[in-house]
Amino acid sequence: MKSAVETLNPTRVKLTVEVPYDELKPSLDAAYKTIANQVAVPGFRKGKVPPRVIDQRFGRGAVIEEAVNDALPRFYLQAVEAEEVRPLGQPQVDVTEVPDATQGGELKFTAEVDVRPEITLPDLEGVEVTVDDLEIGDDEVDAQLQNLRERFGTLVPVDREVRDGDFITIDIAATIDDEEIDSVSGVSYEVGSGQMLEGMDEVLPGMSAGETTTYTTPLAGGDRAGEEALVRLTVQSVKERSLPDADDDFAQLASEFDTLDELTDDLRRQAEQAGRYRQGLQAREKLVDVLLETVEIPVPDALIEDEIKRHLESEGKELDDPHREEVEVEARKAFQAQLLLDAVVEAKQVSVSQQELVEYLVATAQQYRMDPNEFAQAVEGANQIPAMVAEVARRKALATLLETAVVKEESGAVVDLEAIFPKPEPAEDEAEGVAAEAAEGEQAGARQGRPAVTTAPAADDPTALPTF
Repeated sequence: MKSAVETLNPTRVKLTVEVPYDELKPSLDAAYKTIANQVAVPGFRKGKVPPRVIDQRFGRGAVIEEAVNDALPRFYLQAVEAEEVRPLGQPQVDVTEVPDATQGGELKFTAEVDVRPEITLPDLEGVEVTVDDLEIGDDEVDAQLQNLRERFGTLVPVDREVRDGDFITIDIAATIDDEEIDSVSGVSYEVGSGQMLEGMDEVLPGMSAGETTTYTTPLAGGDRAGEEALVRLTVQSVKERSLPDADDDFAQLASEFDTLDELTDDLRRQAEQAGRYRQGLQAREKLVDVLLETVEIPVPDALIEDEIKRHLESEGKELDDPHREEVEVEARKAFQAQLLLDAVVEAKQVSVSQQELVEYLVATAQQYRMDPNEFAQAVEGANQIPAMVAEVARRKALATLLETAVVKEESGAVVDLEAIFPKPEPAEDEAEGVAAEAAEGEQAGARQGRPAVTTAPAADDPTALPTF
């Protein structure tokens, strides 16, 4: 087999492939067997029809067509490997010549496919990014203390009108054209939470226990969701949250501290730690932004268009929806970040251990609220383990860049990221060679045009890529 590659643009190439008749012959033999098993010819058992009879009854052209369809994917992959092409999607194949039905000849075809662009990385050491100053005010500490008091609060019945923040027991019934659509009794609800029907939080304040009122609002769910319904609300009881006093007794009840001052100091430390963590997440996002501004990364338009279509369809929107422009910008940035970090993975020879992959699978399973074993089986069944390995490698690459970055607050103070995201101790049972095997699987998947899987990163993951 002969092959050649032509670069059409930075993200697309054209492969030209020529396959001699001798290399196509195994596919021709297989085609005869396939056709013999599919046709019924008088005088022959199914599957035992000789090639000469197939040629006479169905034509040599049908055999060649079957053989070409069978052989094309294999020869395409061979050409991809020979020319060291790294596809990003499915190829557009054009068969330009097939063997003659009687005289033989060659199979010739071309394949255009989007590919990973060549990326020239700049000096990645000491990239500087700026994050917001760490400012922990008394109001933030007070809010944490208030949340803690609410956790230890109790609900006390009150004989007064309903107010925002009250907890009520309520009966709800909805009717459309005098037909009762749905009803529930004894539902507990926090007024002002916005967790039930639209307009309830505006109607309930001012009502008292035993009082009934009606109003019109769209139904939020069910077969008639969105339809206007007459809703009847009956308040059964009203309770308010009674909070414990913020004193030393409360500190001893709610924590390991003896005094309120000690508890408050600890809440301030927690607030500062959370603020530092936010700085770390901001540094991650800023670092990706700085690198994307520095490095030119072309992205195949077809990939962007596919992502736009997928995203809008998932939201039930048309392709010309005004939201399209925002989706396109975010999709392009996400793909660019992925390609950039793939280049960093290669440049820094980032590997992935079995332990790291397992930890990532477990964390992702938790996000989807799935059993880790069932999630791992589903991922493996979909042949997406190589894509998962690639994602972990990208995260490690970003973490590596964060280690060498210089992060400063707007005021000029240097932020110690290692104090925010301490390095985990290496596991003793890390398996060698897993990364190489998985990477090979990833390349094979790419050669077959499988798209990368984007999994939802944990909200507190310092290496998670930008999402939208």
